[in-house]
Amino acid sequence: MARHQQVALEVLSWNPAAPGSVLLRLLGHDDRYVRSNVAQRKDLPPEVVDAILSHPDRGVRAAFAESWNADPAQRARLLDDPSATISLILAMGPNPYRMPVEPLPDWAYERLLAHPRDSVRYETAASASVPAHVRAGMAGHPEPFFRRMACRAWDQLDESARESLLNDEDSEVRQAAALRVCHDDEERTAWLVEALAESWQLHNLLAVGRLGRGLAERLMAKGDRLSSLAANPSLPADLVARLAVSPDPYVRLVVSARPELTEDERAATEYAVGPEDRLDTLAWVWEAREDMDVLRRCATSAHLWLRRSAAACPGLPQDLVELLARDEDFAVRLLLCEFHPEPPPELLLALFLNGGHRAVGMLAAKPRFPAEGLAARFADSSDPELRLLALRDPGLGAEDLDRLSRDPRTRAAAARDPRLPLSRIRELLADTATTGSVAGNPALPVEAMHAILDGAGVPRAG
Repeated sequence: MARHQQVALEVLSWNPAAPGSVLLRLLGHDDRYVRSNVAQRKDLPPEVVDAILSHPDRGVRAAFAESWNADPAQRARLLDDPSATISLILAMGPNPYRMPVEPLPDWAYERLLAHPRDSVRYETAASASVPAHVRAGMAGHPEPFFRRMACRAWDQLDESARESLLNDEDSEVRQAAALRVCHDDEERTAWLVEALAESWQLHNLLAVGRLGRGLAERLMAKGDRLSSLAANPSLPADLVARLAVSPDPYVRLVVSARPELTEDERAATEYAVGPEDRLDTLAWVWEAREDMDVLRRCATSAHLWLRRSAAACPGLPQDLVELLARDEDFAVRLLLCEFHPEPPPELLLALFLNGGHRAVGMLAAKPRFPAEGLAARFADSSDPELRLLALRDPGLGAEDLDRLSRDPRTRAAAARDPRLPLSRIRELLADTATTGSVAGNPALPVEAMHAILDGAGVPRAG
């Protein structure tokens, strides 16, 4: 098979207009990548789902099992798959980037939690896909690991279950439960400091656990993990003041971002935030992300860390969105575009055109990325990356579209444009340089899709 034919099959497997008859043939192709592409598509026809679930290649079934595009009820049908690997994939769940995953039906989790293989049961209990109410049901499980996982659903547990976990016979379960209440419990914080002395969890514990005076002074005297203590809301004010003049610049920075400080107190602390400094969203800001007073205070603060944290909160009101869209800090503007559901279109375009950061390229995929007027601005640009923007414009003229479909730097993208005349689509299909690209065009006739399959030697289904 020629390379252009292989590429055409790969692209065709993602063509949103490919009907069931084409997808079924692609599932019969000998390339596993193409078959997996089909298995991970959205809105698959029922006959294609059936073919995937009974496909002889376990890789195809595995691709469907881990697909976040698939209907969870359809994915759950794979619980009857003969391969334990498939059950393990279902247990782990899909893991897309920054996107929630719809859980499997409750009955599916019941079966996974009762699976004969330990690995499947444990992965199910630990999976981020498991709903909180299912996880809470593990509070009385005979195995400590599952009771520990139940602590992650603390808000779903009744008082009796919480008390039981806090006094569990297993020390790791007690630790997991204590971590859920330590913000309001000095004794449990003190116990956890000792129990987790060598654990990665100590950093977060020292930042949130309620500290008695004696424990706070002992921890300060040790002189390590001071940045965690600097964020702790229960740290006595005089100890906060001592950390505010720490020789460690990061400790001073953490102190300067504490929630109780006034703007004058922040300004009195010697700290610095550089434009390239990577800072996580402040926990206290995120926890208060529904509190408009807190968001307003942060968005209007002179402190860059507070403004960046506010920009990452999707509930910002419109006036604060407009304010932060004009912020002098690039990271504030970028975070606003990444996390707010309605960032200003002109800001999306401005950051995209600015370049210089790997994240700006993803902004073009945002629903509010502007489209109208791009052709007039960029169709004749000397920069091929900007000429590509013209293809987004619903008002792009037929002549410009035809020209872009002949431009060596833009023709691959233009070949996927459904506004192309059918005659031009057929020309691009016949050209081996663009066959692969035009295979993804939703306006490609179904008979042409089958012709691609025929040319590549893919057998007819059935």
